[in-house]
Amino acid sequence: MKRIVYTAEELSARVHALGRDITDAYPDGPLLILGLLKGSFIFVSDLVRSIQRPLQVDFLVAASYGSEMVSSGEVRLVYDPETTLEGKHILLVEDIVDSGRTLGKVMEVLAARDPRSIEVCALLHKHVATHLKYPPRFVGFDAPNEFLVGYGLDHAENYRHLPYIAGLQ
Repeated sequence: MKRIVYTAEELSARVHALGRDITDAYPDGPLLILGLLKGSFIFVSDLVRSIQRPLQVDFLVAASYGSEMVSSGEVRLVYDPETTLEGKHILLVEDIVDSGRTLGKVMEVLAARDPRSIEVCALLHKHVATHLKYPPRFVGFDAPNEFLVGYGLDHAENYRHLPYIAGLQ
């Protein structure tokens, strides 16, 4: 690893602030938090405990990296949520917005299921994707343009367990 980019303490403080923002943004109606696995699982766990309102949680899986450090450009939905989306506020929780390909494909699929509203919460946003139809409404950190691991983010399934986020050489 090259350096620690966000400490465990910085992550905790920012996730709690996001939870307050989301609580305030959704005062009524059913809220479904959809975590985009695998990278978001730690973030989702901490985030939902910081949101002070009733909600449901489900997950979906999309793959585009494999064992590489650059997206393949091909996005596959590996697991689709079983929860009904129609009429609900949907908040897709993403670990990192990088190329935007995965986010774009997933949001198209979800929007077609007639939710009451649909938004994105991203822990990290690199701001390299300029074509996002659904830019994140809630962002934890503006991230540097480097390969990041830890706090759920991985390289070839390694480093997810780290309590901080680090740049990988």
